[in-house]
This record gives sequence, structure tokens and C-alpha cells, in this order.
Amino acid sequence: MIFMEQERAVLVGLETPATEGQAAETMRELSLLARTAGAQTLAEIVQKRPSPDSAFYVGKGKAEEIALVAAEASADLIIFDDELSPVQARNLEKVTGRRVVDRTALILDIFAGRARTREGKLQVELAQLTYLLPRLTGFGEQLSRLGGGIGTRGPGETKLETDRRAIRKKIGDLKREIAEIRKHRALHRQARMSVPVPVVTLVGYTNAGKSTLMNALTAADTFTGDKLFATLDPTTRKVELPGGRMFLLTDTVGFIRKLPHHLVAAFRATLEEVLAADLLLHVVDTPHPEAARQVVAVNMILRELKADKLPILTVYNKMDLPESVSALPSLSAGGNTGVAVSALRRLGLAELLAAIGEMLRETGRRAVYTIPYGREEALAYISRQGTIESIEYGPEATLVQAVLPAAAAGRLRAMLEEKE
Repeated sequence: MIFMEQERAVLVGLETPATEGQAAETMRELSLLARTAGAQTLAEIVQKRPSPDSAFYVGKGKAEEIALVAAEASADLIIFDDELSPVQARNLEKVTGRRVVDRTALILDIFAGRARTREGKLQVELAQLTYLLPRLTGFGEQLSRLGGGIGTRGPGETKLETDRRAIRKKIGDLKREIAEIRKHRALHRQARMSVPVPVVTLVGYTNAGKSTLMNALTAADTFTGDKLFATLDPTTRKVELPGGRMFLLTDTVGFIRKLPHHLVAAFRATLEEVLAADLLLHVVDTPHPEAARQVVAVNMILRELKADKLPILTVYNKMDLPESVSALPSLSAGGNTGVAVSALRRLGLAELLAAIGEMLRETGRRAVYTIPYGREEALAYISRQGTIESIEYGPEATLVQAVLPAAAAGRLRAMLEEKE
């Protein structure tokens, strides 16, 4: 992503009784988001309040204090760690005299730079327009600011100067296009079922190392970096298990606390790919001081997607770092066991593949299959796709007790019916 000249920002957060003790981490995350978008953090301000102020988010007095800090630091913009209402954004811009960007606009800006496929760009544009529509009147003369800067980039930026009717029409068009994408994805999922290779999907908090693990297991060229949302568009590659069995490994966009609902809605077509998985690999940033809370955030999003009932294998990443060794016992307590790896150093990958193979067998279907004599290709198929537990030779057919992934079992029955 090519940025303009680096912008200078003041970051603002709010700590309420509901978020007590979390402000330091959320502000650290906001700083990393700002850096990812191309901003330099000049100052951080956190206010404690019982609840956000309806007019100024932080209260008018604190807003005036923020204006002084921004002026002294010669800041270009002020970034808030929550989504602001149109009224709050308008009032804050009047008081501070500077461009105000909230967490949602910041994440949308990053996504605008990460999208590479047509699908990704459509979904980002839909999210941007959905976010901007109620704010068109609030910006007033500030619409002229669209010359550039954080919070103004991306596919949706040229739509801001049109009227509300044109924006709504465009949103409708985008929703129809994305609905077509969902139909195509459903067809692709059906096609995958007909060629039953198990699907394993990487999930986890952003910057946990999912793409690095993807590259280590598949020799893919997925972009990686110490930035949030380094990967946006999903990537799928084939991986071979010990014994010759195969599975498809899919990388997905990283999750984050306070993930904007605009994004969850717009990216549902992509996130639904999680539901098609036979197994989820939950990659954890083991040495991160907030790893436990990140795990909770990921689990909450999986519940929102109704994917929390799928088999999950926890992967404790970055075990080459000393902090990981001390953090692992508490993270894996309470039965939350998993596999410890270092994707960057390619350590523990053999153990991970063995665990994946075992879980795919456990999530498969155990059944007895009747294979007529002369159908050796069916026996070979069972051997490739599953685990044969016993074979009994009858007078007219071979009885094979085996464990197969659900998709493979369905395909095997279709194969046998085709020639009956």
C-alpha cells in the first residue's frame, strides 16, 4: 500500500467500568492500527468515565484539552478508539479544528489498502459506504477534505460527494453483487464436497502468525508482516499429511476486538468459508501479554458466525520466544491443550500435522462399506482419504470398516452407486 506523507496523530481512548483494566491494551492496539495505516502517534489520551458522552464521547472539557494537545503537537488528525456517532464526530471536529477518525474508519482504511481480489474490494466498498451514509450530512463542508488522508482512502471515497439516493443505490448494487458471490461460493463448496479433500481453516487474532504458518506448511507466498490485517483475501493451498493423505488449508482475515459490525456484515461471504471447514486451527500469539483476552475475542466472533461447534485445534505460535515458554502453562490450563509451534522457525510442524491428521480422523465418519469385487479403485480411495480399521472378505464383496471425512464418505457412496 502506498501512503501519502506520514500523518501525525493523537490517539484517544475511554475507560468505563465495563472495560476497566483494558485501556492500556486497546490503546496499544489502536497505536498499531494507526501505524499500519501510515500514521505517527504523537500522544495518547485516556479518560475514565461511567459511560461515553453522547455529544462529545469524552465530554466537552476533555475535548477542549485534546484540542490543546493536538495543537501543541501539530497533529494532523485525532483517532478515537471506538466508533463515533455522526453527532460526536461533528462536535469533536468543531472543538478540535482537526480531522477526527474513529476506530471503524481506521480499520476500513486499512482494509481498503489490503483488498486485492474483486470480492475483497466489493466488500470493503460496501462497508465504507454503509459507514459513511449516515455521516454525509455530519461532515458538511468537510466533504472537501477528500484530497486524501487516513479514513478517506479506498473504493468508497469518490462516492461521498454524491447525494444519499445515489449512495443507497450503490449500496443496493453492491449487496446484489456480493449475494452473487455467496451463490458462487456455495457452488464451490458443493464442488469441493464432490472431490472430498478435508478443509482446514486458519483462524485467530490478527498478527498471531496465521499467514506465516500458512507459508511454513504449504510454501505459499502469502504476504506476512508485523502489521494488523497483513492478509485480507483468503488463500487456499493443498497440504500433504504423513501417509499421503491430503487436506486443503485456508487462511482467513484476522479477528480483532471491536471488529466493526459493518465489516462482519460485509465480509460474511468470506467469513462463511469458516463454516465449510472440517477443522479450525486457532492460532494464538502465545507471548502476547493479552493472549488470553485475544483467545476470548476470537471465540466470541466464532460464536457470532455460528462456527463455535466445529472441531478446533489450538496452535500456540511463536514458541521460539522466551516469553512463550512462561505464558504457555496458563494459556493451556483448563483443558485448552494444543500444539506448540514456531511458524517462523518451522519448529513443531511435524507434531502439528500429526495432530491435524488425528483430529480429521476423529471428526470423520466410522462406517462399514460394502465394496463389490472388481472395485479396487474404491478400496484405494478409502485408503487415500481415510483410515481402514478392518477388512472382511465375503462371498461377493469386501466389507471394509473405515473412518472417512464426511465429504469423502458421501463421495464414496456416490462412486459406488454410479456403477450399480
